[in-house]
Amino acid sequence: MKASSPKSQSPLTLRNLLGRRPVLALLPVVFAASLALAQAGADERRSGYQDMGVALQKMQDEDTANPGMLFVQLGRQLWGKPAGAANKSCADCHGLADMKGVAVRYPAMARDGDSPIDLEGRIRLCRTVNQQAEPLAPESQDLLALLAFVANQSRGMPIAPPDDPRLAPFRERGAAIYQRRQGQLNLSCAICHDDNAGKKLAGVTIPQAHPTGYPLYRLEWQALGSLKRRLRNCLIGIRAEAYPYDSDDYVALEIHLMDRAKGMAFESPAVRP
Repeated sequence: MKASSPKSQSPLTLRNLLGRRPVLALLPVVFAASLALAQAGADERRSGYQDMGVALQKMQDEDTANPGMLFVQLGRQLWGKPAGAANKSCADCHGLADMKGVAVRYPAMARDGDSPIDLEGRIRLCRTVNQQAEPLAPESQDLLALLAFVANQSRGMPIAPPDDPRLAPFRERGAAIYQRRQGQLNLSCAICHDDNAGKKLAGVTIPQAHPTGYPLYRLEWQALGSLKRRLRNCLIGIRAEAYPYDSDDYVALEIHLMDRAKGMAFESPAVRP
């Protein structure tokens, strides 16, 4: 789909998106349960949030300081905007309350399908099938905005992967990818994020790779990005060939990562270095 011209689309700024309506209340992200478990020694898993300095944590916690909230507000606008030949909006089919808890349950099996899809895939499918509109390009502003808006409805909830036996082979596939050495550096996800988690790489703490905050705003990118973008960056970083955007390997790997993060608090849109 062609991007809107600068004349037809207002720039994505705090003035345009937050300034048009009452400023959102300052809502700290709810991490009490997972933090309490970690501090008690019952759960040694750590979100990337816990590895950041206080300044970045405050940036994530305060909606008016979190740059990811710009995309949430844009997504709110797109949610109610009719699109496609069907001239239907997301709001015509889905109540906003129905979106609470959705993000923490994906990836899931596609309806009438034989393979799982991630939340991004679900949004794109709704757009092409139900709205009869052109698909949104991967990592495009509108797709990330809708993804952030839907994901934000589950902020503070525990990650709860679906207990669906049909996902078993994909879970195994994702676990195998996580452990597999790849690229010219001959590294696996586990070598960095399990064996060396907590150590420093280029001055930044290596996280445990729990997908608690996606889509998230990364200072390195100066933009919001999906988990798929982060996975592609990792592949490029170990000098491996990134999978195509539509590869099922990303979904399988995300299933495994969400399993590892089961019960941890969901943070989207998170902020990371």
